[in-house]
Amino acid sequence: MFTKKTPTEESAPVTPSLLVRIFGPVIGGVLLFGLEIIQIVVIAAAIIIPIRYFLVQPFYVRGASMEPTFEDREYLLIDEVSYRFHEPERGDVIVFRYPRDKTQFFIKRIIGLPGDTVRVQDGKVTVIDSAHTNGVVLQETYVSQPVTLGSEYVTLNPDEYFVLGDNRPASMDSRSFGPIKSEHIVGRVWLRGLPLDRFSIFETPTYEALTE
Repeated sequence: MFTKKTPTEESAPVTPSLLVRIFGPVIGGVLLFGLEIIQIVVIAAAIIIPIRYFLVQPFYVRGASMEPTFEDREYLLIDEVSYRFHEPERGDVIVFRYPRDKTQFFIKRIIGLPGDTVRVQDGKVTVIDSAHTNGVVLQETYVSQPVTLGSEYVTLNPDEYFVLGDNRPASMDSRSFGPIKSEHIVGRVWLRGLPLDRFSIFETPTYEALTE
């Protein structure tokens, strides 16, 4: 059935944009389009910039010090929020400022927590804490080689962390530059975005012997 529209039901005519009325349909249309693009950019920046600088940062891996966990030129997203609510955990892979040059960023794994004593000897990494005074040799399934070179014995201050690369023979870490301060930590590795065939969310390993 067809129903005839009354005059009050007719669509109201569309009022031309002020820019179109002033500059004509061609130039006005171009200016209107440009204004819409600027609006989109401003809105996107208002959303992205806080995320980029306060929540998540992208980083590229450089070098082989974290193989096989993370390889050269992989694209990672770093979570900068979590450590505002809880302390870094053993096994977290973190990005931090190099203690000897704050303009450089390193990626390593946390092995020793504040108050721990870490011993590197005979190719093994041992952690001594208040609950394990005799020490626990870490079982590290993520390392590229089971032997950790070097000889270290360090007790960490309340604001210090002992970090190592997963590729121990190719890593410059706390064995060379010592523990890092908590203030130097940027955040923990949360997600590997590229390459796509290795896309994954990073999970912190557990060390059962240290939780007993």
